[in-house]
Amino acid sequence: MMRFTILLISFFLLGMSSRAQSTGDSLRCDSLSAYCYPDFRNMDTSYRSTHSFVDFTKNNYRFYSRDSRTFTALYNKMSSLIQQKEGKLNFYHIGGSHIQADIYTNDVREFLQENWTGVGGERGWVFPFDLAQTNNPGNYEFKSPNNWQGYRSVVHKPNKYDIDYGLLGAVVTCPDSVITVKFNYDRTHIRPSFNHIRIFHNKGEFPYWMHFGDDELLVIDVSNDPYLGCTDIYFSDPIDSFDVQFQRRKTYAPELEIYGFILMNDQPGISYTSIGINGAGLYTYLDNVRFEEQLKAYPPDFFAFSVGTNDGNVPFADFNPQVYKKNLEKMMQMVLRANPDCAVLLTVPNDSYYRRRYLNRNIGREGEVIEELAKQYEVAVWDFYGIMGGLGSSRTWKLQQLMKSDLIHFTFEGYHFKGELFIDSFLKFMDQMDSCSTLNTGL
Repeated sequence: MMRFTILLISFFLLGMSSRAQSTGDSLRCDSLSAYCYPDFRNMDTSYRSTHSFVDFTKNNYRFYSRDSRTFTALYNKMSSLIQQKEGKLNFYHIGGSHIQADIYTNDVREFLQENWTGVGGERGWVFPFDLAQTNNPGNYEFKSPNNWQGYRSVVHKPNKYDIDYGLLGAVVTCPDSVITVKFNYDRTHIRPSFNHIRIFHNKGEFPYWMHFGDDELLVIDVSNDPYLGCTDIYFSDPIDSFDVQFQRRKTYAPELEIYGFILMNDQPGISYTSIGINGAGLYTYLDNVRFEEQLKAYPPDFFAFSVGTNDGNVPFADFNPQVYKKNLEKMMQMVLRANPDCAVLLTVPNDSYYRRRYLNRNIGREGEVIEELAKQYEVAVWDFYGIMGGLGSSRTWKLQQLMKSDLIHFTFEGYHFKGELFIDSFLKFMDQMDSCSTLNTGL
């Protein structure tokens, strides 16, 4: 009996030791690639049963290197922002129609701007898609009594229309001598005020006089950069909408071109700019001549690439993974030239079907070269393809009413769920770096 008791105690102690060793390993941060993430952070754990088709174990930032200089820099900036309430961070997220709709990216934006007190941040870039007669994000709107011509780099090719597209891949033009543009926030509860507007327009001499209606008395300074093609307007007090009138100063002047607006303020926090054009691929943005120079004017601290759905939406034999990899690397290099310390997140696109009938194996091939680039540049990957369940999983998501019948796009519920996943993965990354910081400093 005594021997049996001793044996039981020995097994118990061995089990406790193994559990402690396992827990210790999960918290070790001597290597980012070896870190063990929890399945859930802020998300409701009931999703495990209600959404059992989702692989929550993959909902994290996957690193393939021991360290990541740029993500460490991002974490340090975030920590300083949260703790000291000082500084600004510019986040960007680029893609195609998933991003132009700005549904799940707006969920991320709202979270980042309200989760920590005292760091509300600013709006960042906005574009008048309303005036270009295409779908506008639901969280803001533009109105104008004038007639506009809209150009999008996917439809109106730059070499055919002689347009030097900028960062957002779209431009609106108007030939009128007097032009009015109004901006308002719409369906969002986060409405950062701004006291600084940067308007990207025609390059060279800008032959238009601007007047801001009732807010004109608040204008304290206006400066123009003819080389970059933008005008900065500074206000004495913050505003949350604007009504600007452009009036031609010369009889013969080029039509007004608008490439976008940046809405800024003096508050610490994060801006979250979505860059999305319906149907866009990497090749689309590479042809935007002013992309890099406009990005440098409002440089990124975090840049998420969610481009690949359209690149891979071709027959298997017509897709060249090395071309995709080359294009993605060129885009990454543009971002890193704008800010060498920028943290680049590579996301694997969602599963989809080619022409609604054929399994699209190209997404998995994109994932393979994305992993190669992540290893080369020591950046992170968010594998949404794997999270969904991999090849063919979009049919399951459709059955769960999370995807539309085209088996490419998501329903509103699906986009909001994707936003929850994206936010949870970011918070897990912050927790990971918190653990690393604590262990490395011996605290």
